[in-house]
Amino acid sequence: MTYAPLAKNPTAAVSAVLEGETDGLSVATSGSTGTPREVLLSIRAIRASTFATIGRLGGPGSWLLALPPDRIGGALVAIRAGLTEQTLTTMPPGRFTAEAFATAAAEVPAGRRYVSLVPTQVVRLMASDLGRDALALFDAVLVGGAAFGDGERPPNVIETYGMTETTGGCVYDGDPLHGVEVAIADDDRILISGATLADGYADGDTSAWVTHNGVRWLRTGDLGRWHSGRLEVLGRADDVIISGAHKVHPVMVERAIAALDSAPQSIVVGVDDPEWGKRVVAVMEHPDSHTPLPDAQQLRDALREMLPPYALPRDTVLTRSLPRTAGGKIDRSAAAFLASQSLSRGK
Repeated sequence: MTYAPLAKNPTAAVSAVLEGETDGLSVATSGSTGTPREVLLSIRAIRASTFATIGRLGGPGSWLLALPPDRIGGALVAIRAGLTEQTLTTMPPGRFTAEAFATAAAEVPAGRRYVSLVPTQVVRLMASDLGRDALALFDAVLVGGAAFGDGERPPNVIETYGMTETTGGCVYDGDPLHGVEVAIADDDRILISGATLADGYADGDTSAWVTHNGVRWLRTGDLGRWHSGRLEVLGRADDVIISGAHKVHPVMVERAIAALDSAPQSIVVGVDDPEWGKRVVAVMEHPDSHTPLPDAQQLRDALREMLPPYALPRDTVLTRSLPRTAGGKIDRSAAAFLASQSLSRGK
């Protein structure tokens, strides 16, 4: 089988998919949890993902491409528009701003409108009236891995969960798309099966894929649970912080911080500590040094009603910009290194 390499020429690869000139796509993972790998996605999986998404959103519509086209999220936007014969509007290259987004959004034809964004983009848009008005033009805004505080989430935002190996987002607001099955293993790992699964990795490694009763599953690196009938993602298994013999899920702490009034974008990491094993530390984005942010004690006091004592951050570290991967995701490993260095200097 032949797979068109997305990173080499995104336009040509997407065209090959739409014209049926390839068996699928070869797509690089984000590399946020290790060395990037090439994932092989079949035409069947791409089509299954596309039409399950369109069905969930309520029908075809025009799309705005605001993500890198050499990643699965951006490629799927172009493919969804192409397979449903709808208009694709593309943002010009350059820094993502509310002004640039609003200009591009105004060019999307009337009718149903869709866009996929990463959390950082939504945060920037929500910080301005122009950005909020532009977001409101869309019937659905797909956002992967988003965490919104109370009252901050726009009503048209859909939080998606998935990865390159599942042809992008396959669980929308905790509910699997049509044709997707989700299970929780005994060790709380999230398992996914269904038509959107990748064929595998280009290097031939099959360790992430398991078969049970004739059903092929992807054993993800994420932990999860069912809450009120919906999937709740607790974060990466490797990211769990063991502090004083307690397991702390960073995502749960991050969600609690996001629920606070005027909360900055934050990531929670573990830093080596001789007494606790790991200290729970909140790394907080603080581009405006004139705006005061809560110190560690103030943050702990604000979170006491939402978190158990062992999960409360023991330190806060401020940075002008949270470190991110090439795909725009927050780089948790880099943030942990930043926190460790900052706390070491403070001693």
